[in-house]
Amino acid sequence: MADVHYLTLSDVCRRMKSGELTSVHVTEALLARIDALDGDLKSYVNVLSDAALESAEYHDQARREGKPLGQLHGVPIAVKDLLYTRGIATASGTKVMENFVPEQDATVVTRLKDAGAVIIGKTQLTEGAYGAHHPEVDPPRNPWNPGHWTGVSSSGSGVAVAAGLAFAALGTDTGGSIRFPSACCGLVGIKPTYGRVSRYGAFPLAESLDHIGPMTRSVEDAARVLQVLAGVDPLDPTTLPDPVPNYSAALSDQIQGLTVGVDWDFVSGGVDEVVVSTIKETLDVLKELGAKVQEVSLPESYQTLVQGWGITTGVECARAHAPYYPAQKDQYGPVLASLIEGGLAATPEDYETMERARSEFTGALNALLDKTDMLIAPCMTSLPATLEAMDRAIASEEERAEFLTFTAPFNYSGHPTITLPAGLADNGLPKSFQLIGKLLGEPTLIRAGSAYQQARGHSEHPLP
Repeated sequence: MADVHYLTLSDVCRRMKSGELTSVHVTEALLARIDALDGDLKSYVNVLSDAALESAEYHDQARREGKPLGQLHGVPIAVKDLLYTRGIATASGTKVMENFVPEQDATVVTRLKDAGAVIIGKTQLTEGAYGAHHPEVDPPRNPWNPGHWTGVSSSGSGVAVAAGLAFAALGTDTGGSIRFPSACCGLVGIKPTYGRVSRYGAFPLAESLDHIGPMTRSVEDAARVLQVLAGVDPLDPTTLPDPVPNYSAALSDQIQGLTVGVDWDFVSGGVDEVVVSTIKETLDVLKELGAKVQEVSLPESYQTLVQGWGITTGVECARAHAPYYPAQKDQYGPVLASLIEGGLAATPEDYETMERARSEFTGALNALLDKTDMLIAPCMTSLPATLEAMDRAIASEEERAEFLTFTAPFNYSGHPTITLPAGLADNGLPKSFQLIGKLLGEPTLIRAGSAYQQARGHSEHPLP
């Protein structure tokens, strides 16, 4: 089989285990594709060609010898370059850390390797995982249209998976950075419940808001990767001790009896008509599959969280960058420096106000989700915006806050989300939506996402 790059991760893994494909063949194919395309797409910071091929050969040999094979046996996967990789530089999108070489892997990287994944490279991200790439970085290009946004901060991860340069990638999400690039690049992305996946060995943007999760081309693939990542970690005291369910067992084409809550004021206020239409079309599909739609009202305290996200993020980001800022201030780009300065200027009362708003919203959202299985919302107020429009939005505090409307509240509350592609708009850009679940409600989100994807199909790819 010549072209393997757009096979699903799960399909490739099954074919490798059967002997139809080898990890070396698949890894070589992806490395050749990266070599051909990534000069333009800019998704990778570091392509680990030699290490990937060595790993692929190891896994092929393990199969030949009849050894137990992992859930990700032999599959090339990329990791965002703020996840520590032992002996390999991890710059976190910054200049100040460009020569930082960790002495250990992040827990999620260890778990990928233990499950048989081939780490094919480190993907590009915005500076410090915030709102803009460092001025000296040539940012990743959206493979659907290079003049449009790739999403932040997991931009390289989104581009790599969408373009067939990896079968999955890990992203992190503090205010939307799994959801935005998944939406912009036409992918499935899961932001798990806070604490479901260890953050040990991930350089933080804001520790109390950061989540790590998979970005893939199918719900089945996302479930498979999440299975590997999830679970308690003694190295991260914020991880949850709850048993990890079998996420793949949740895959289904049946969602009879599930209830989807929609707050029409929330999902349509200041939102482009094509995005609202996508929500309506999605609900029609879910109803045809047997789900019930229930009109609800989101707790209004979400607005405080959207407006004040920069306070929480700035204070916690300033703590994370204390070894470098302000001592190496001249090495920072203006966007990240502005966030840190805002964090340094914030008072303890400012931060505590946001913590009270977090508690109020989380409690009210839990009460709402006691009455419905999940909520539906856009990921963004528009289709992927032009690069010029995003530059203006990032520079405007008001526009930046508006853009976080559908994402930041669920970072504060820690509730899981799944982002799903919903076909292409008339201009050829991906449409998307997200489902928000109960705490530790990933199986229900996977069930609904799987049923939707099977009903709708998902064959669009941006490049041959």
